[in-house]
Amino acid sequence: MTAIKHALQRDIFTPNDERLLSIVNVCKAGKKKKNCFLCATVTTERPVQVRVVKVKKSDKGDFYKRQMAWELRDLAEVDAKDASKENPEFDLHFEKVYRWVASSTAEKNSFISCIWKLNQRYLRKKVEFVNVSSQLLEESVPSGESQSVAGGDEDALDDYQELNAREEQDIEGMMEVCEYAISNAEAFAEKLSRELQVLDGANIQSIMASEKQVNILMQLLDEALSEVDTIEGKLSSYEEMLQSVKEQMDQISQSNRLIQISNTNNGKLLDEIQFLVNYMDLSKGHIRALQDGDLSSPKGIEACINASEALLQCMNVALRPGHEKLMAVKQQQHLFTELRDTFARRLTNHLNNVFVHQVIHTTQCIFRFGHDQSSTLSQHTAELTLPKHSPLHRDLLRYAKLMEWLKNTQREKYDGLSRTYVDYMTRLYEREIKDFFEVAKIKMAGTTKEGKGNKFGLHGSSGKLTGSTSSLNKLTVQGSSSRRSQSSSLLDMGNMSASDLDVADRTKFDKIFEQVLSELEPLCLAEQDFISKFFKLQQHPTLAQVNSIPNSIFHGPLLSSSSLLPYYYLSKDMVRLMMNKIFQSIETELNSLIALGDKIDSFHSLYMLVKMSHHVWTAQNVDPASYLSTTLGNVLVTVKRNFDKCISGQIRQMEEVKISKKSKVGILPFVTGFEEFAELAETIFRNAERRGDLDKAYVKLIRAVFMNVEKVANESQKTPRDVVMMENFHHIFSTQSRLKISCLETERREAKHKYTDHLQSYVINSLGQPLEKLNHFFEGVEARVAQGVREEEVSYQLAFNKQELRKVIKEYPGKEVKKGLDNLYKKVDKHLCEEESLLQVVWHSMQDEFIRQYKHFEGLIGRCYPGSGITMEFTIGDMLEYFSSIAQSH
Repeated sequence: MTAIKHALQRDIFTPNDERLLSIVNVCKAGKKKKNCFLCATVTTERPVQVRVVKVKKSDKGDFYKRQMAWELRDLAEVDAKDASKENPEFDLHFEKVYRWVASSTAEKNSFISCIWKLNQRYLRKKVEFVNVSSQLLEESVPSGESQSVAGGDEDALDDYQELNAREEQDIEGMMEVCEYAISNAEAFAEKLSRELQVLDGANIQSIMASEKQVNILMQLLDEALSEVDTIEGKLSSYEEMLQSVKEQMDQISQSNRLIQISNTNNGKLLDEIQFLVNYMDLSKGHIRALQDGDLSSPKGIEACINASEALLQCMNVALRPGHEKLMAVKQQQHLFTELRDTFARRLTNHLNNVFVHQVIHTTQCIFRFGHDQSSTLSQHTAELTLPKHSPLHRDLLRYAKLMEWLKNTQREKYDGLSRTYVDYMTRLYEREIKDFFEVAKIKMAGTTKEGKGNKFGLHGSSGKLTGSTSSLNKLTVQGSSSRRSQSSSLLDMGNMSASDLDVADRTKFDKIFEQVLSELEPLCLAEQDFISKFFKLQQHPTLAQVNSIPNSIFHGPLLSSSSLLPYYYLSKDMVRLMMNKIFQSIETELNSLIALGDKIDSFHSLYMLVKMSHHVWTAQNVDPASYLSTTLGNVLVTVKRNFDKCISGQIRQMEEVKISKKSKVGILPFVTGFEEFAELAETIFRNAERRGDLDKAYVKLIRAVFMNVEKVANESQKTPRDVVMMENFHHIFSTQSRLKISCLETERREAKHKYTDHLQSYVINSLGQPLEKLNHFFEGVEARVAQGVREEEVSYQLAFNKQELRKVIKEYPGKEVKKGLDNLYKKVDKHLCEEESLLQVVWHSMQDEFIRQYKHFEGLIGRCYPGSGITMEFTIGDMLEYFSSIAQSH
């Protein structure tokens, strides 16, 4: 194996700059034995590359060739199969698993041990060794040391040094002189030894001959040493002199360093003083403005704003470490605190007085207006408006920046002013809104007419309308009872004319309700905008402001629930809470007004739903979370509930309708009522946002109409069921076709289908009476044919022979037929109502049906009685003339 190893090193690996460290003779497991060699090699160049190379002998057998190579870093696992028993098999896991069988277990173990040592020395990624004896893996190879990896071979290669060019030439020259150097190495070595002895002797003789020169050299060295001692003495004296100079220079350097430190400290101290003077000095003008500044004039307000901002900057300056210990800084901070408290107290008292003065002034204006002899209730009703508070807002907005200062410095006083403003404005708006809605209710009830005396007057500073709510409700009922009942219904509408419906009153109600909403909307938006600007609630509060918010801002139960505390952390929520307190009466008054309108006429809910939906939609587009949007949304729920109640009431009244047993039915009241309801609703809901609610109501109403039409038709005794169904569904179909209500397209088709079916049924049932016996005869003929009797054999049946047929035909001459048709026309005329005008339609359908039956009878005669010559005693032309003359005569 050693000879093979040297041969592989010489022929394969040395030309590739590689060293062979270990070799094993293997063959593939499970196949015919074709031996090859696995070699562990390293490169001689850096960085070192470690490989496993497969070498195979050529087919001719005279040299080896390199067949395959794997990088050791690609080796994932070495599996020795069995660690306790000798087993020549082992696996190498590269990109796939290679299974080998070694020629001996010793070679396998030696090769695996070499692989392990190479892995420990050169690879960061460690190969996993499975089923390998721990004895083979005991030896470790420390990194950085030139230890043997695979025995003496690597050490020998590590110690080997190449000859340089000159040494190589000398050796070649020597070997050329001795021709036997190659053939007789021992003789060549003896000669080289003899020559070496000769050279050694010559060297010894040369050393002995040079003794005199050595003595002279030693004497010269002694003299040199004495000179060195002299020079060292002089250098020592120079060093002492330099040391003295060095000490003096060190003293000068220390002095300069102290001067520099002093200058630096003085500069820093000057910077600190300038910082404190620049940022903690408040001018005398600002101090005077904070202590005695005029808070009522524009110039005084502006001076106070500038002074308060300067004071806030001084108080909020970020002091550097140690500044708070300075007496001057403490004095300034104390001064700033006193100025802040003094100005905050002056500002709070002044704004409180402004609030009270403005509210009292507005109240006095209302009081004077209420006692003005020229001011009457008719003037109020003519101008249904709410007072504007823009002058108050304009005057107070001058203090907005001061309020922001107060909010940032004195949160308790800011909260107190907020409560004061909310309390005063709540009382003011409550009076104004209550008076406003009282006037609106009177206008809705229609009790105040121009030229008539007022039943209610204005009294007191608030202008409150006398009379209780109950009296107003009674007045409402009395005022409206002369025109219509308190609760309109489809039945009532069906029994009234267009004038009775009093469309003008509904239009008037719509205008009043729209005016109420139009007045409330700008009032709430203006107040909300003012609160946001004046109290500086447009942005989220800072963390310090949030921490300073008390548990209660407003009086009353508005914020008593702990679940509402998170709303403090958002400015918009604070605005909404203030608005809820100020306008707490709006939602109640609106609901009261809506209840009154619904009591006057339940169809007012249609107008209110459209108007309220539009205003809610507008408010949500401006600010979905605003007070106005929330309040109107709550009221809209009430309006929608009233609308649903109105629809349910109409359906309930349909179900309770009773028809007289002695009179014909005609068009049912709730059918015509639905028509007028649809006409009214289409006018109101044109381009409305809540069209979907009306569509749902349409479907409920029309299904109820359908169901109750059938109910009445089934209960009718005077009028045939088919007539009731035909006339009413024809009316419903006509109404839907005219109004083109898209959501009722299915019901429109259903109404047409019902109308057509019942028209046909009525025609067929009625036509059986003029030719009753003839009808019964041919029905018997058709029954025999259906039982299997051939048509040409029917005439042989005793009851249906030719004689019986002629006997039946003779009973219906032309005069009798015309008489029967005339009686039929009178009966149809008695059944049908005049409103729907279906008499001619029904008569024409009867004519068509009669002709169809006539042709059918003739066909049966031709097929069942062929060649008999039997014919009817009247022709189709006669029938047409009968129908025409009867229609014209009536």
